[in-house]
Order: sequence, then C-alpha cells, then structure tokens
Amino acid sequence: MADEKRRGLGRGLSALLGEPDPATKAPMRPRSLPVAFLKPNRFQPRRAFGEEDLRELADSIKEKGILQPIVVRSSADADMYEIVAGERRWRAAQLAKLHEVPVTVRDFTDAEALEIAIIENVQRTDLNAIEEAGAYQQLMSRFSYTQEQLSDVIGKSRSHIANTLRLMNLPESVQLLVVEGKLTAGHARTLVGRSDAKERAQEIVAGALNVRQAEQRMKPKGAGKPKAPAAAKDADTKALEQNITNALGMTVEILHKGERGGEVRVHYKNLEQLDDIMQRLSSFIEVD
Repeated sequence: MADEKRRGLGRGLSALLGEPDPATKAPMRPRSLPVAFLKPNRFQPRRAFGEEDLRELADSIKEKGILQPIVVRSSADADMYEIVAGERRWRAAQLAKLHEVPVTVRDFTDAEALEIAIIENVQRTDLNAIEEAGAYQQLMSRFSYTQEQLSDVIGKSRSHIANTLRLMNLPESVQLLVVEGKLTAGHARTLVGRSDAKERAQEIVAGALNVRQAEQRMKPKGAGKPKAPAAAKDADTKALEQNITNALGMTVEILHKGERGGEVRVHYKNLEQLDDIMQRLSSFIEVD
C-alpha cells in the first residue's frame, strides 16, 4: 500500500489541480474564498519568494486572473484554511489587490500536506539547491523514502538526488551562500567533505571562479604532476583488471605490492558513476 501511495504521488499534483475526483468521477469545482481566510502551509519547504517574480505573476493575475485554483485544507482556526499547494499564487494575488481567490478544498493529513508541498515545489518551482536538498531530506527522514523511490516520485535521476543531498553536509555559512545565489550547486559540490570549505567558498566568491576553475583550485598540491613509471604488470594481473573493468563498466586498476598486499582502484568519470559504486557496495553491507 505504501508503494502504491508513493507511485501515485508523482501524478497526485495533477489530480489535485483539475483531474476528476476519484470518488465521484466528476471534476472538482473550485470555490472562492477571501484572501484573508488563507494562511501559508507550515510545511512549506520554500523559504525565498523572489519579489520580481511575484510582481510579474501579480501583473499576469491582474490581466488574466488566477487560472489554477489554490489547493487548501481546513484549519483548526475558525474560518481559516491552510494552503497545501499554490502559496506563490496567493502571495501574488495579494500584490494584485484581489479580495477573493479560487480554491479547491481537500481533506489532507499533516503528512500528506508535507509530502504534497515538497513535491509541488520540487516539480514546479525553482527551489534553490539547499531548499531542494532539505525537502528531499524531510521526505527521507519523515516517510522513510529511499533515493530510488524519490527518483520515481519526483521525476529526477537518482544521481541528481544523491548529489543534491550531499550539500546538506556543508557548513551553514556555505549553504547560505548557495541560498543567496553567490555559489551555484556545482560550486558547492566541489566543497563537500573539505575541512576548509568555509575559506574555499569565500575564495570562489571573491575570485568569481567558474565551476571548472573551482575544481582545479580544490585539487591537492602536486596533482597533475608527472608520476614515476609504474612497474610492469604480469599478464594475469592485466587480465583480472580487464575482467573487473568489463563487469563494472569503469576502469579498475590493481596495484600488487608483493608481501605488503596492494590496492584495487576504481576510477569514475563523474558523480553519477560514484553514486553507482556506492549503491553497489551498500548492497553487500548488512545492517543489524
């Protein structure tokens, strides 16, 4: 049942915003409510509403009205309704000085309101990367979503979700630079896992570096220098390397050091391949 519910969420927004009511098979008719009777969704993952974007939407609303009803649910406060989907339209309607707005009233639990608010924002608006990562984290922590299930529901690749979630490991000051638009998600990913992430972030901002330049700055000193020629490998080692490379789809290097043991190195080209490696390794780890 849980899986069926999650599969349905991917198209749940369209069902909320105009498809026939599954119980009656008839279209849900919107009604009008005073703007003052609505209040924001307390689970809203979006923290920043661009003033210029809101003004543009307000101008459109003045000319054409609100074309898509705001989805709301009843509130504990008398005569008040909590917005589930459409807070941006509600804010723009106030700028347009509308007294009433079209709404569709639905009966949602707190859990459903959170899920829908997150999914609506991720699918239909330009959340910044930190807001997006926080939304994914909420779905995983509150509802035990896996990255694969999130990928199915949100409609984004698993590698995108994994890479976005990694941004939550950055210091708050670095995350704030992403929220403010001073760092892109690409810049921020080069800083994940670094003890000097704060200093490096300021260096990127001050130097107006692009992502490629930032990646080069993050490389350890000495990287890229010519290496001493490696000792010749025997035919068996080369054959084993090739077999593993073919199985993984990534270049594998075996460095045998005699009695001291050795190393097996897997070379990945991008973060999507790294995520694939981590997923494969995790399947061999048993959790008590």
